[in-house]
Amino acid sequence: MQEYVEERTIAISVKAAKLSGKVLAAACKKVFAEIAKQQEAAKRPRGRQSVRKLMNHHGGKSAMKYVGAPKDFDRIAKEFHVDYAFHKTGPGHYLLFFKADQADAIQAAFGKYTEKVMGRSQDRPSILGQLRQFVEQIAARPKQKEQVREAVKEER
Repeated sequence: MQEYVEERTIAISVKAAKLSGKVLAAACKKVFAEIAKQQEAAKRPRGRQSVRKLMNHHGGKSAMKYVGAPKDFDRIAKEFHVDYAFHKTGPGHYLLFFKADQADAIQAAFGKYTEKVMGRSQDRPSILGQLRQFVEQIAARPKQKEQVREAVKEER
């Protein structure tokens, strides 16, 4: 195993030695450009962020009114990979800022959000309500236990 590793190391070093200086410089330049591109992408925040950070992005921004808990929308917006920010205007009232070029994705996210909210408001009894009904039913049952004993007949 050790000999195999040494042979491969020597083969790689021989192949690298055959490269010209220009080819090696070009390869290093491409690698460094890719690393710089990844670092720049990592600096830009994604998803929910502050209004200030969102406004620093290039391109147009749009806003719309939002009523409800932002956390409910966060779960759905993650699926659509949109950049957005909330600005509180009152209790339970927000302005939702987003990039103008992501308007279609925001619209799709809102469609799914409204579907979720509308589905939640069906006439389903709450669990506590069901528990209260069960307690009332148990309390209404008769508490007398009739003990029935059968007579044991002795046969002789």
